[in-house]
Amino acid sequence: MASKTLRELGHADPAPAALASSTLILVDYQNTYTRGVMELDGWKPALDAAADLLARARRAGARIIHVQHDDGEGSPYDIRTEIGRIHPGVAPVEGEPVVVKHAPDAFHGTDLGKLVDEAGNETVIVAGFMTHMCVAYTTASAALRGNRPTVPADTCATRSIVDVSADELHRSALATVADAYGVVVASASELA
Repeated sequence: MASKTLRELGHADPAPAALASSTLILVDYQNTYTRGVMELDGWKPALDAAADLLARARRAGARIIHVQHDDGEGSPYDIRTEIGRIHPGVAPVEGEPVVVKHAPDAFHGTDLGKLVDEAGNETVIVAGFMTHMCVAYTTASAALRGNRPTVPADTCATRSIVDVSADELHRSALATVADAYGVVVASASELA
């Protein structure tokens, strides 16, 4: 039998976020992760799920914030080049801000917190690449600043590292989020 999570022991609200009353944070859906040295396992179905979530969030009137990692010229995260751009399947439209970050935590050194506060929603939905890095760090930071995060697992993907498979790493990162920081749902389709 599985042990209770820290959130369950602390009587945290187990309800996932609702689209219309949440801020959707789309983290690092960059071309970087769709090919080459940083290509993620399962990026295509995760991106498709994110595109569907984004379309539903727009219809629901949710506040949407895009996040893009920049590691400078010549890196796989060079936002001045095609490889570092946000994938066209989830690209921002007019009025949707893009936060540029330089660390795994999208709140660190950026105006993401200010934008989330201005949106006026306590709940946030965090979706993106890589599950074990920027999604996990951003979700933890959101929780620690007082937001209530929900992560739809099917909108996230990662890669194998060292001797840990992408699937193991993805599931472990989501387990950490579910234990201490937020609600994890299997599919974005569960978010009303």
